[in-house]
Order: sequence, then structure tokens, then C-alpha cells
Amino acid sequence: MTKTTPIIQYTVSLKNPQSHLFEITLEVKNWQESILDLKFPVWTPGSYLIREYAKNLQDFRVQNEAYVFLKHSKISKNHWQIKTLNSEIIYIKYRIFANELTVRTNHLDRTHGYFNGAGMFFFIPGWEKQKIQVIIESPENWQVSTTLPRLLTDKNIFLAQDFDTLVDSPFEIGTHQIFDFEILGKKHQFAIWGKGNFKPEKIIEDTTKIIETQAKIFHGLPYKNYLFFLHTSNNSYGGLEHKNCCSLIYPRFHFQEREKYNRFMQLVAHEFFHLWNVKRIRPKALETFDYEQENYTTSLWFSEGTTSYYDNLIPLRSGIYDGNIFLNNLSQEITRFLNTPGRNIQPVSEASFDTWIKLYRRDSNSDNCQISYYLKGELVSLLLDLIIRKKYNNKRSLDQVLQELWLNFGKDEIGFTPVQLKEIIEKVAEQDLTEFFNLYIDGTEELPFNYYFEPFGLELKPIEEDLSYPYLGIRVNSENGKEMIKFVDHNSPAGKIGIDPENELLAIDNIRVTADQLNNRLKDYHSGDTIAITVFNQDELRTYSVVLADPQPNRYQVVVMKNRSHFQKKLLSDWLHNQ
Repeated sequence: MTKTTPIIQYTVSLKNPQSHLFEITLEVKNWQESILDLKFPVWTPGSYLIREYAKNLQDFRVQNEAYVFLKHSKISKNHWQIKTLNSEIIYIKYRIFANELTVRTNHLDRTHGYFNGAGMFFFIPGWEKQKIQVIIESPENWQVSTTLPRLLTDKNIFLAQDFDTLVDSPFEIGTHQIFDFEILGKKHQFAIWGKGNFKPEKIIEDTTKIIETQAKIFHGLPYKNYLFFLHTSNNSYGGLEHKNCCSLIYPRFHFQEREKYNRFMQLVAHEFFHLWNVKRIRPKALETFDYEQENYTTSLWFSEGTTSYYDNLIPLRSGIYDGNIFLNNLSQEITRFLNTPGRNIQPVSEASFDTWIKLYRRDSNSDNCQISYYLKGELVSLLLDLIIRKKYNNKRSLDQVLQELWLNFGKDEIGFTPVQLKEIIEKVAEQDLTEFFNLYIDGTEELPFNYYFEPFGLELKPIEEDLSYPYLGIRVNSENGKEMIKFVDHNSPAGKIGIDPENELLAIDNIRVTADQLNNRLKDYHSGDTIAITVFNQDELRTYSVVLADPQPNRYQVVVMKNRSHFQKKLLSDWLHNQ
């Protein structure tokens, strides 16, 4: 017996945006079975955390074409089951509360509606490959931006080829600004919601440079058109990649100051780079998405970390900033890395695997026990790039690794395994990198920056000023008039004596101290001195005797060596200037 193909259609209504409630109707026709199962995603690709999107779903009800209410039950947190009574058409109506403005959630108010498919739509098990139609009902003067094709040019009716495509195609609906531009014969667009001090023409000019630079690496652009969503907000930062678009959120007044603007262009470079690295060149574990549970891979250090390395490198190659800024950005990343004790505890491959329970669920102990696969992945990618560049005098680089991955896995979207990833890197480097992987990717050996910097005439140096006071081992922030200890290094004097995060710091040797005074106060002491640290621990006054340790640097700088050989000068110049 031939199985009849169901017809699936969603209608999304934004007619009462001030309620923060999207009103959704799922219409299923030609359903031939007595039971209809509906499941709601618990996460969205690109953001590796179980987000329990069903928590925002309310007012679930079901009717058929005769307006008869159909019985349904909830089987699990994200699974609804409907008794269809052989109905010809089944209407599932529900609401989604949307008042969280991020790139991975949904937001609806009087000014716009933005949503991601994973947080909005059910899938029907077994029919994930079926086409899905989406109708948008919005206030009359609102426009719709999405990468899904319109079925009718004058109607807000769109078609997704399957559920994966629906999840991968966010919507921006409202009175946002739209800016069109063309690059390499392909249409591009910025859809910008929110106020701010941004200059669209400048953003488009520099985005064009970024796109052209990345297209050179991969020898073209793998899409017909591309859409950048940009939301400006009070103080939010983030991005989420999709196959033919990306969502960006950035502080509204951070577009004029040069350093902050450069950071925005790094965000653009990062998310755009993902259209190759992770959306098409992706780990095999992410080849087919399971929307109901974690999808584990040890390769996010490459998917995200290598992308982070290139988001610093691409604006340099594009001429948006120079080599000094590139090295300064690199110095800040190395500083963050070397000030994270967890780098000695968690391998970056394990950090990739454990993203579901650690990276996005930080607590006061996180820096002691884990490392970001973004951060260490970036620095491991840097070292791999330098290995290849030195060996081939910059005639080869990590670019060729990406090109090989694109040809072997990306074009046909065949997921790679960790073994295959290593083999491709070794093929380009023409050397066995087993020891490197064992030490720095699957192990926690300290990254030998200066060993790899030396051929390029670079050196990593601690900032001497930070060595002028002994080490206590705490980080303190001023919060609402209180000096709160936010982090304690377990192996520091403070950690060993039992001072805890979220203690309120009061005094050193019975004299009040604030967060901005702490380092200067410590300059009055030497390593080996015993000081009295007074804190509130859950409102209980406590004083600890702490023996200070030797000074430790808090900041590092990548500097150019004074006496460099011609070979070193050329290697550095070819890396940073002649791309």
C-alpha cells in the first residue's frame, strides 16, 4: 500500500505583537493514520546547548475540518500525540512566548518579530524531509526578510524544502532597514533592526572586503544569495551561522570607536566563514541533526576554533586593520588562555565533546576545570598554520587544509571524522602530527608559543607591570556597592586557604579594599608575606591568613624581535602582509 504524502503548512500570526506571543497554526492534510506525533526541537544547530524550546509553548489545542476538538496527550517534555479520528485536515494551534532577544531564540514586540525555526515549529517524525509551507500574517506595514523562497511575489508565503531548511532559515518581520549589495555576481542583503551609531555604507564596504577575501580561499561562493540579519541592542553580543544567512547582535553604540568596530567586523567574518566551516564542512556527528538530544563531536575545536583564528586573520587580509592590531588581538586571546587554569585540566577535544554540559553553563569553578574550544581551538589552529607556513615559506598554510576539506567533504556535504580531519592536516603539512595532536588537542600540555613564533621573529612576553606585586589568586568585581570575588584559582594562596567565589571582599590587614585598589594594595607586600583577608561568606564575617605567592603575569604581548634575520622578516611579512 502506497503511503500518502502529508501536506504540511504553518501560519505564523503577529497581529498582537505587544503580547510577545506568536500565534501559530499547523495544518496537516492527507494524514492517513489514527495517531499523529509531533515533536519540538530541544536545541538549534550552531548553539550546542539543550535549550528546551518547548518551555515557551502554551495554549496547545487541536481541531479537525469539522471544528471537532481532537484528543491529545503529552508524552514527554517535547512530544505531543494526537488521536486524529480519521480527520481529513488537522489543525494544531499554539502560542510561543517570545521575549528573549538573542540570535538563537525568538523575540516579538511592537517593533518587530524575529524567530528561529527550532524554537517555533514542530516536526513530524518520519516526515522531516517533506516540504513545508510557511505563511506570515503581520501588521500591514511590516515586511518579511528570510532566505526561504516566496511562492508568490506579492504574498508572504514561503517554502522550505524540509525541516532542516526550515530550522536553518530565521525570519525577521517588521519595519527594519534593508540594504542590498552585490558581490561576485551574487546578491547580498543586510536587514538591520534597532537604533545605533552604525553607518550602513561603511559596514557594507568592509563586509564586501571580507566576503571577497574568504571567496578567494574557497575559490567562489557556494550560494545564490546571502542575508545578514543585524540586531542592535543595549549590550548584547553574538552570532549564529546558517547556510545562506547569519544572525548578528551587537551593542548599538559600538560601531564608531575603532576597536569596537573592528570587533564587529570580526563577528561578521566569523559567522560568514561558518557558511563553509561547519555548515558545509562539518563533523560527521553533525551530518544529520537529532533535534531531540545532544549531538556529540570532539571536533568543535576545528569547527569553531579555526573559525575564530580566521575571524582575526580575515580582516587583516581584507585591509580593515593592520598587522599590529592583528598581533594585539592575538595577544589578548593568549592572555585569556594563559589566565584560565582549566587549560591544564581539560583537553580541547574533550571541551568540544562536553560543550553540552559545560561551555554554556558556566559557574564560578568553570575557569578552574575547563577550557573554551573556541579559544584553545583558535590557538591550536594558529600553531598548525605556523607549522605549515614555516615548512613551505608561506607557500602553503591552513588555507590549503580548508581547501582540501572543502573538496573532499564540503562540496558534497559529507561529514568528516576526527581521523579524516587529522589526515587532511597531515597531508597538507606532509608530516606526522600524531605527537602534536596527543599533546595539544587530546592532551593538556602547555602550548609552546615561542617555539612556533621564533621562526617568524615573534616572541610572547609577559607585561612587566603585572610582575610588580605578589600573587593572591582572586578576581574581584564591584557590584552594587559591594566588592564581590568572582573567581578563585584553586591552586592559588586564596584557593588553598578556602576563600570562595561570591564572597564579599572587605579588607586587607583590616583596611577596606576595593576591586580597583586590589593590585596596588598588593604592591605593598612581597611573596612569602602573610596578610589578613577579611570577607563576608554568606553574611558571616571571616578573616583568613594568606601567604602570598610569587608574582604571576596577568597580561601577555606578542612582540616583534629586535634582531631578526632576513628569513624571519620575510616569513612574518608574507604571513601578515602579502596575502
